[in-house]
Amino acid sequence: MKWSDKRRREEFPFFCYREEIYLDHAATSQRPQCVLDAERVFYEKQNANPFRGLYELGMEATDAYERARKTVQNFLHAQYAEEIIFTRNATESLNLVAYSFGCHFLKEGDEIIVSIMEHHSNLLPWQMVAKKTGAKLVFLECGADGTISKEQLDFAFTERTKLVAITHVSNVLGGQNPIEEVVRRAHECEAVVVLDAAQSIAHRPVDVVLLDVDFLAFSGHKMMGPMGIGVLYGKKKWLEQMPPFLRGGEMIESVSRTGATFAPLPHRLEAGTVNAAAAVGLEAAIHFIHEIGWEEIRSREEELTAYAMNQMEAIPEIHILGSKDPKNHSGILTFTVEGVHPHDVASILDADHIAVRAGHHCAQPLFAHLHIPSATRASLAFYNTKEEVDRFVDCLKPLRRKMGYGK
Repeated sequence: MKWSDKRRREEFPFFCYREEIYLDHAATSQRPQCVLDAERVFYEKQNANPFRGLYELGMEATDAYERARKTVQNFLHAQYAEEIIFTRNATESLNLVAYSFGCHFLKEGDEIIVSIMEHHSNLLPWQMVAKKTGAKLVFLECGADGTISKEQLDFAFTERTKLVAITHVSNVLGGQNPIEEVVRRAHECEAVVVLDAAQSIAHRPVDVVLLDVDFLAFSGHKMMGPMGIGVLYGKKKWLEQMPPFLRGGEMIESVSRTGATFAPLPHRLEAGTVNAAAAVGLEAAIHFIHEIGWEEIRSREEELTAYAMNQMEAIPEIHILGSKDPKNHSGILTFTVEGVHPHDVASILDADHIAVRAGHHCAQPLFAHLHIPSATRASLAFYNTKEEVDRFVDCLKPLRRKMGYGK
C-alpha cells in the first residue's frame, strides 16, 4: 500500500515540533513514534538489568532484550540468534572484529583489502591491525562515479589476501559496491569479508546468507532506531574462535583469582550492562520498516533522488559526485558549488532552516583520490517531500550571488 506524504510525516513527532527541512538522513535518521514509545514503555514497565535477576521483572527485561535479538536475526536472515552481537554502533562493531579477529588471526605478510571509499570507521581499525600484525593494507580504488572495475579487483586480490573490509554503500557517493563478486573472490582465496552496512541497512533488504559475508556491521540510529545500539553479525564459526573484546559483567561463566572462563555466544562478546531499551527500540524500527515495505521505501527514495538531481543539474555551477543514475545514490547527493566552500553552503542553507552536512564526511582518502577537498551532502529519506526538495533547490540557486559572484 502506498503511503501519502501526510501519513509518512505524521509518524515522526520531530516534524510536528520543527520547521526544519531535514536532509541529513545519512548521518542519522529521524525516529517514528513507535520507536520512541518502545523505549519509553520499556523504562516505564520493564526496567530492570537483563540477565541479573531471577525475579519476574528481571526476566521480563531479559526476554525483551533477547526478543529484539531474534528480530534482528530474522531481519538479516541469519541462521542463528547467537550470530547477532549487540554493540553501541557500527564503529564499535567494526573495532570488535578488528581487535578480536584481525589481531588474532592475521600475521606478517597477509594482505587486508579496503576500498578507497571506506568511512574512517572501517579504515582506522584495519590500519591498527596492519601495524600490530605486520599485515599490509591494499586499497581497492574506484572510478569518479564510484564504480569498482574488474581490473581493480584483479589488481587488489592476490594469494596473500586474508581479509576484505568494504562498505556496502558509500556514505559519500551513495553507490552500491559489487559485494557478491568481492565475496566470491575473497572466499576463493580463503579470505573473510567484513561488510559495513551502515549506509545500506535503511534502504534495501540485507540477507547475510545470500551475501555470504563473514561479518556485517550497522548502527540502529541510521535506520530510524535509537542512538547507542549497533549490531555485529558474524558467522558462528568465526565468533566462537574470537577472544572477548571487552571483559566484565555477564560475559563470564566463572572467575577465579588467576583467570576466568567465558560465557557462550552471544554474551561472551557483550560485556557490561546491555542497552536493553535501545535494543527494544531497534526492534520497533525493524517492525516499522516491514510495515512500510521495502518497495515503498525504494520507490519513494528513487523518485525523490531523481527529482532533486534533475533540478540540481540544471544549475551550471553545481556538480554532483558519483553516478549520473539516481538509482545508484541511495538517497545521497554529495555536491560542490563552484567557488563556494561547503561550510558556507551549509551555513547559508541552515539560515533557511535546511539541514545538510558539509566537510569530508569521514572519508578523507576518498576525497584525496577524487582531488576534491570537501563537499556538501544532502541525503534524502522516504519521509522527505518534493516540496522540501523544491525549497532546497530554490535556496541553492542564489547561493553564489549571496557569496558575491554576481548572478
